[in-house]
Amino acid sequence: MATKKYLEIQEFKDEELLNELKETEKQYLKLQFDHSVKGIDNPLLLRDMRRDIARINTEIRKRELNNMSEEELKTRSKIRARRRK
Repeated sequence: MATKKYLEIQEFKDEELLNELKETEKQYLKLQFDHSVKGIDNPLLLRDMRRDIARINTEIRKRELNNMSEEELKTRSKIRARRRK
């Protein structure tokens, strides 16, 4: 079952997605710094932000794969097959 955040991310355009990634990473670094210096009330926010960053990166990669040509996909499949050996 898709989460609310993931459904929201799917509606973004490509450039909005990249901007969201930059902003989320910036917020994560600031929150991580604050946590190490003085501590934050809810440290689980760090975990949630890491997961949000992963969701955004996953959506970006999914779109890259959907936009690949047939030749690029074949090359990618060959590379993946070599790695499995």
